[in-house]
Amino acid sequence: MYANAGHRAPPAEGVKLHESSRVALQPSRPALSPREQQILRHMAEGCTYAGTARRLGISVHTVDGYLRRIRAKTGVHTQAELIRLALTLGL
Repeated sequence: MYANAGHRAPPAEGVKLHESSRVALQPSRPALSPREQQILRHMAEGCTYAGTARRLGISVHTVDGYLRRIRAKTGVHTQAELIRLALTLGL
């Protein structure tokens, strides 16, 4: 059993937590591009990868690529964290 079960470890040094969420924002990473924001907004609205791809006229693989970049830039890992990030950003 882990001693810290159910609790998140503090962020690594140099990583800031946005005050209104628990999503770690990487200060050395660039901001999200307009297209990344658009993808994130669709995901927060409940669209699937296929639905987002269809709406934007791109492939599902392209949607996945954008989401991978968003995760790399922001340090989020789960779908819930992506949605929380979208809400935090006002998307």
